[in-house]
Amino acid sequence: MTNSPPRREFLRRSAGVLGAASALTMLPPVIRRALAANAAVQTGTIQDVKHIVILMQENRSFDHYFGTMRGVRGFGDRFPIPLANGKPVYFQPNPSGGAEIQPFRRDSRTSNALIGSGTPHNFTDQQAAWNQGKMDRWIQYKTQATMGYYGRDDIPFQFALADAFTICDGYHCSVLTGTDPNRIVFFSGSNFNPELRKQGINSTVTDSEPVNSRCWPTPSNWVAGRAQQPDGSGQIDPITGVYNYKYFNNAFKWDTLPDLLVKAGVSWHIYQNMNNNWTGAMHGGLAFESFRTAQPGSPIYDHGLTGGPATADGAVNFLAQLKQDVINGTLPQVSWVLPTQDLAEHPASSQGVAGAANFISDVLEALTSNPDVWSKTAFFITFDENDGFFDHLPMPAVPSYDSNGNLMGKSTVPLDGEYFDASVGSCLYFNGMAASCLDPRDTTSGKIRPWGLSSRVPMYVVSPWSKGGWVDSQVFDHTSLGMFLEKRFGITVDAISPWHRAVCGDLTSCFDFVNPNDPVVPTMPDTSNYAAINAAQMLLPTTSVTTAPTTPQPLYQEIGMRPSRALPYELHTSARVESKDTLSLIFSNTGKQGTVFHVYDKLHLDLIPRRYTVEAGKQLQDSWNTGAADNGKYDLWVYGTNGYLRTFTGDALASAAADFKPEVQVCYESATGAVYLKVHNTGSAAGSVTVQANAYRSDGPWVLEVGAGAVGQLSWNLGESGNWYDFTVSAANFERRFAGRVETGKPSVSDPAMALHLHQD
Repeated sequence: MTNSPPRREFLRRSAGVLGAASALTMLPPVIRRALAANAAVQTGTIQDVKHIVILMQENRSFDHYFGTMRGVRGFGDRFPIPLANGKPVYFQPNPSGGAEIQPFRRDSRTSNALIGSGTPHNFTDQQAAWNQGKMDRWIQYKTQATMGYYGRDDIPFQFALADAFTICDGYHCSVLTGTDPNRIVFFSGSNFNPELRKQGINSTVTDSEPVNSRCWPTPSNWVAGRAQQPDGSGQIDPITGVYNYKYFNNAFKWDTLPDLLVKAGVSWHIYQNMNNNWTGAMHGGLAFESFRTAQPGSPIYDHGLTGGPATADGAVNFLAQLKQDVINGTLPQVSWVLPTQDLAEHPASSQGVAGAANFISDVLEALTSNPDVWSKTAFFITFDENDGFFDHLPMPAVPSYDSNGNLMGKSTVPLDGEYFDASVGSCLYFNGMAASCLDPRDTTSGKIRPWGLSSRVPMYVVSPWSKGGWVDSQVFDHTSLGMFLEKRFGITVDAISPWHRAVCGDLTSCFDFVNPNDPVVPTMPDTSNYAAINAAQMLLPTTSVTTAPTTPQPLYQEIGMRPSRALPYELHTSARVESKDTLSLIFSNTGKQGTVFHVYDKLHLDLIPRRYTVEAGKQLQDSWNTGAADNGKYDLWVYGTNGYLRTFTGDALASAAADFKPEVQVCYESATGAVYLKVHNTGSAAGSVTVQANAYRSDGPWVLEVGAGAVGQLSWNLGESGNWYDFTVSAANFERRFAGRVETGKPSVSDPAMALHLHQD
């Protein structure tokens, strides 16, 4: 590996465009004033948040939107996972033959890139494309369009929103499938029966939502003030005059988040147009009995199944209602905003990403119309799922089963009940059609499948407590919003599983509740010209959006750091050669949040990667056979959160016979941000290891002599690299690499080396 540039040059190059949002064109004055408004700090805790507003848009992956953005884990990731052919995950196999398909820009200057061109995105094709973590069938099951992405010039508002506030680059959708299942998690904490999960029973199609099924009532024309019934014919009863809304699947009965808020006496409302809601698909509450049977006058009906005031043409203007509630100081403690079909940001939405940007701008303008209310508000904007758009990061999930029924990994959290059992029944879709839940070609695993987590999706945290262009790299998913409500209001979302609680954070790390008021206010672009943008887009061809270019485009990501929130991780992986044919890995977690370790065996990339869930304060151990098949050789790569990497390469057969037997232990000094390397020599003779910095430093290498039965130590202060490190330790038949960031409990910066290798001459 080439040495990093001299430290001063390295920092100059990586500093990049911190604060570059100030060079953008400006939003209207009311938004700039809102960005400049101070947070209303009283207690310096989450209790200062008086209003929580949640908007979920449709169908965009993180890489699809922000793979090129500076300071996030995007296309410049230095440690992409390997595919079965040994190439990085960015080089997706082409089932038609020929060169691999790489990420390519959906260039809005030359093609109709901002409207249309989605991909398959259901449980069947999502499971098949993921391939249980091998991540190598995106083109086969999603088409070449999956690799298309946007740049800053294509979606300026989305980039500016991230540059102004906080973007999460570790936020995943919850379920490896489409809209309804993820929105059901979003509204309740789970898409499968929590009572069965507690009993250790995996859910089937009758008690879970693998495909879009339960949130599409007929008739689709909602009648305000009419009660809905789950077993009706879809007609108005001639005697009672009640609309009998028909659903194609049974209702779930566990509590939704609105049910829990009602019980806790917390005010809430869903701002929506019930008759312009993708036939109900964006309303995860419709899967539940409490919503289906709600009567006019009840909290669930009045706040969860009504719209806003009617306009002159009969439409429902729920944004006007939202703005009026903000101006009047009557905004509820918790609000959900559901987009209309045209503005949902779905690839099939008629107004595309430009219209969606204007919609988000309108919501933000409504929320900031009363500065006093805005000073106490947290606004979350995320996406239900990734459509079928590519994202390169391995998905934190429970271990998969291989085709022989072997569990590929372990967990300190019990796993019974955390899977979908596809062997019972067929998937019933929203149109009443039944079909197999799995593609017959998807044979890497059997009928027991992990629900998720799934691909990353964008999450913007927009609030006076989250200004400043931050990135938060903690692992989150849709259950995290429920946990945020738990933290703020003292409710308990029983549907959230112990596994999700172990792995996913509660989003509080995205905020600075103590010292939030930053005098530097970035600016954002105007979005009101979206109609003209869309009109111009419609005149351009679409071929270059759905098909990769003949000559692959080089990977690209902006260089530059951004401020990065402190993370709750303190992770460790170490190896031990047990014998000439056995290597053990020990995974331990001394941090405050659980994690998933992903292990890719580079000598056997045809196998499903193993995954290990390790709760905070716990550890796991597992072994690899290095014997007859590999003649003692091993090459294991361990991936964790936010660039955590450990590699273990060597020859167990040779090591077992050697007199010098080194092994590495990596320790952290959280108070100072230093990293310590301890080399244990369990052999009968002295020897030495060489330590080489792969990035962040220009000094070294270092040679460490270690006596028989002794321990040698080196340490480095990481202050000048934002606490980031990357070193390789080598000796005969032995190599270990360790990279990541030491967490000190204080904010730092994103990876300074991100994307630098893409810009080398």
